[in-house]
Amino acid sequence: MERFSELLDDLYFTNSNLAKEIILTNYLRKTPDPDRGWALAAIAGTLSFDLFKRNLIKTLMMERMDPYLFDMSRDYVGEMSETVALAWPQSPDPVRLNRLPDLHEVIEEFKSRDKAGIREYLITLLDNMAPAQRWALLKLGTRGLRIGMSARSVKLTLAKMKGVDIDVIESIWHGLTPSYTELFAWLEGKAELPDMSDVVTFSPVMLAHPIDEEKDLAAIKPETHIAEWKWDGIRVQISSNGKETKIFSRKGEDISRSFPDLAEAVDFEGVIDGELIVKPGGEVGSFNDLQQRLNKKKPAKSLMARLPAHVIAYDVLEWEGEALRALPLSQRREKLIGVIKSHPESRFEVSEILDFSNIEDLRALREKAARTGGLIEGLMIKALSSAYVSGRPKHAWYKWKRDPFLLDAVLMYARRGTGKRSSFYSDYTFGLWAEDGAILPVGKAYFGFTDEELKLIDNWIRSHKLARFGPVQEVEKELVFEVAFDAVQESKRHKSGYALRFPRINRIRWDKPAAEADKLESLAKLVGA
Repeated sequence: MERFSELLDDLYFTNSNLAKEIILTNYLRKTPDPDRGWALAAIAGTLSFDLFKRNLIKTLMMERMDPYLFDMSRDYVGEMSETVALAWPQSPDPVRLNRLPDLHEVIEEFKSRDKAGIREYLITLLDNMAPAQRWALLKLGTRGLRIGMSARSVKLTLAKMKGVDIDVIESIWHGLTPSYTELFAWLEGKAELPDMSDVVTFSPVMLAHPIDEEKDLAAIKPETHIAEWKWDGIRVQISSNGKETKIFSRKGEDISRSFPDLAEAVDFEGVIDGELIVKPGGEVGSFNDLQQRLNKKKPAKSLMARLPAHVIAYDVLEWEGEALRALPLSQRREKLIGVIKSHPESRFEVSEILDFSNIEDLRALREKAARTGGLIEGLMIKALSSAYVSGRPKHAWYKWKRDPFLLDAVLMYARRGTGKRSSFYSDYTFGLWAEDGAILPVGKAYFGFTDEELKLIDNWIRSHKLARFGPVQEVEKELVFEVAFDAVQESKRHKSGYALRFPRINRIRWDKPAAEADKLESLAKLVGA
């Protein structure tokens, strides 16, 4: 556990991605099994505990520390695990350990104990640990490491250790389980690459470049490219070996449990790339509709009936044992059309090819997308000659999203950020004017501004405080943000009656009086635009 704590500490205080890779590589090479594998799982997000929850940590602190003092401390520090690690009051008669357990011993205990046993063991560990070790333990349990390493950066580190392309790691990753002993045996040349022939795995997806209108448009012609709608769903990969089916997100997360109705409809052996949407009443639903089904481990039958899952298929990567990725898109499209026709299941349809003769036609299609109320984000433009390659190959696929909507909104509330932003008010709630003269919240944003602008906003908030609600600070309704967002939907969950899609701060309007900010009726005009 001490080594793991030192690893997280080093990664947290290192900014360079390359330096992080070196730190992780050294740890993996020097640390024996199974500890290194469990550390890898923790960083990559593949480790979880059923009974080790954030609420348990909070409960333990509330039993040992004045709740008001704890709330103030957490607000000041900006993050719960760090607050507990620093402020943990030792038990009156603590159980003393001769040594801190190794990482794998901690994990085994947390996976084998019941709720009461986990509580007891957690108290013992916290009583015997230094603050940095407590922080590592709590981060381990709650899965919120925030050390600047994603699952992909972990896989890239492994690929560099072996001297192979990251696609090799991706091709086996989802067939492996912690503590990854067979993976490390292969990395060290002690075994062959793990055989995944009978396992349904994820293949890294092909992505598009944002189009450069000045440089890229001139090369796009109807004889060399196709155009498709860019639907506002989630990119998925449906993989089936004829016995088992899995639905993966674009990042490779297995989301099959959230969409059992779709998984059960698959009766083929192959890999299809597409956009997952829902179809309430047989029509394409909004992203807000889709969100009701995301992250549901056991969706109710009534929910699945009301919001049935559907896939707009873009591509076919494998079919009945034949690899198709190296074929040009034109041939893969022909295959895809045949595949969907031969499986007339209402859950699938082939993405529509849009007619265009010139660039002006494409511009008109893009403008049409902007009038769908957010259902369509814009256009995908793909070279017919393109093979299916992971990542973003140049001059292959482009995305041409419609311009975001802009509104001037008034800052209402602010909250401290976390991690490196814990000393600043960086999370903002903003609103628009209602007919009765009140300002009603329409969204939250915590990005879109520079570090220098963050400091200026923070100073303004501190000098314009009104009231405090726990960690939330109400401010005078004077500062105007120009907010960019992709779509707006009517919403019964919000007091204003509206929900913004992907709101972000586009500009700080220091010059604009709050009275001149936009009204709610402006959003009403955009619903269905």
